[in-house]
Amino acid sequence: MTNPTASTTTVAKQPRIQGVKTKSLRLIPDERGWLLEILRSDDRDLFTKFGQVYVSATYPGVVKAWHYHQQQVDNFACVAGMVKLVLVDTRPDSATKGAVNEFFVGVQNPMLVQVPNLVYHGWKCISPDTALVVNVPNEPYRYSEPDEYRLAPHETLPYDWTRKDG
Repeated sequence: MTNPTASTTTVAKQPRIQGVKTKSLRLIPDERGWLLEILRSDDRDLFTKFGQVYVSATYPGVVKAWHYHQQQVDNFACVAGMVKLVLVDTRPDSATKGAVNEFFVGVQNPMLVQVPNLVYHGWKCISPDTALVVNVPNEPYRYSEPDEYRLAPHETLPYDWTRKDG
């Protein structure tokens, strides 16, 4: 079933969604390999508290979307492969309601993206290999009462996951 409000959105001219923060990540290489700092407790503009850390693997071309949290704030970094992380602001009282933000995150663009609560988000693996996304949310996952509110990945929000060639 097609959602009549879903449409292809040009996201290049969209404002940054209110409350979304980013940080370029520090990669420290040496002759043994490398270390990638993702989130530190002294990141005054980003860190609030620790909930848990997990890694989500996504196979090439797969979309993992849409959901939001009522309380939880997510801190995403892609440490292997590349993902297109997409955020959609549907908050009724937000100054950026309706805005869509795309972030190309991964080994070719090491970045942390902080997603505020109540903002829909999801990603698509755009690399030829599996992408590994690390999340450091400020709340632990509650198995008995998850703070997750989901929509289907296609034709539910104003975003088209197909690759834009040209």
